[in-house]
Amino acid sequence: MTELQIGYAAMLEQFAPAEAVALSAYAEEHGFTGVMAADHFQPWVPAQGQSSFVWSVLASIAERTKGDFGPGVTAPTFRWHPAMVAQASATLASMYPGRHWLGLGSGEALNEHIVGGYWPEAPERINRMFEAIEIISKLFAGSIAGKDVKHSGQFFKLESTRLWTMPEVAPEILVATAGPVTAKRAGRLADGLITVGAPLEKISMLFGKFDDGAREAGKDPSIMPKVLQLHMSWAETDEEAMTNALHEWPNGGMKFPKGDIRSPFEFEQMAKLVRPEDFEGRMIISADPDEHRKYIQNFVDLGFDRIYLHNVGRNQKQWIDVFGASVLPKLVR
Repeated sequence: MTELQIGYAAMLEQFAPAEAVALSAYAEEHGFTGVMAADHFQPWVPAQGQSSFVWSVLASIAERTKGDFGPGVTAPTFRWHPAMVAQASATLASMYPGRHWLGLGSGEALNEHIVGGYWPEAPERINRMFEAIEIISKLFAGSIAGKDVKHSGQFFKLESTRLWTMPEVAPEILVATAGPVTAKRAGRLADGLITVGAPLEKISMLFGKFDDGAREAGKDPSIMPKVLQLHMSWAETDEEAMTNALHEWPNGGMKFPKGDIRSPFEFEQMAKLVRPEDFEGRMIISADPDEHRKYIQNFVDLGFDRIYLHNVGRNQKQWIDVFGASVLPKLVR
């Protein structure tokens, strides 16, 4: 069993890149280990206000910190050809050996529609993602072996090439997983999984499917990373914590699939319908650090290896101070 790691989720949708880098370094100084940052072209709602280029910011974060880091997640399927994602990831892994991981997902229209291509339904998006993973894995393995690779599939083509900048060990590929079929395929084809906070029974089911897929591929699921991104709202009062959630992260209270919505301004209109009770069971909102500790501990007990925490408010330094002193040291494996 690997050692538990509690990392910082740097929200590029909320903070300008220089501030996100500084906050990541500050979090590490206060006990957080590792940084996750999502690849967004747009924020969820206009109030969040930012959306910087994740690969540039990750390189700056790596310069300022010593822990692991990676995109949680990027879609290697619409804005990006999988070969470009492979090159970006291999470059970071070459620059910072043993620290970088590659988180992949099937994408959301919010970010991917901007190139004007066809936006398919979810099953095709998932199939595209797994074909992209096949290409990325081919490039990683072939490049380490000093060989060109090629690919001709249903969605992508790759003519003979290799990654000329490639680390000795490929970055681990972690797949965003929210359903049983995806979880099982991820177990077969990827190195680990990423998911977000959800009812414990659902996550336990995902773990079971992921483990089944890994065993079918001859892998040992007990040594494959299981990674969680956990959204929360902490402030000095419960009222302030709820205000932060409603203003900064109303998408956390939306109980419907969000993958087909294209504009932050559409999300802004939907956010007007979000009520405090909509966050129940989806995100913890409390001024009590111990309530947050208990909530996080539930996911630790379920078997996650790495958990990246996101406090949705602008009170990042205050939150880092409090959690670094009174929450992180009390989490036990």
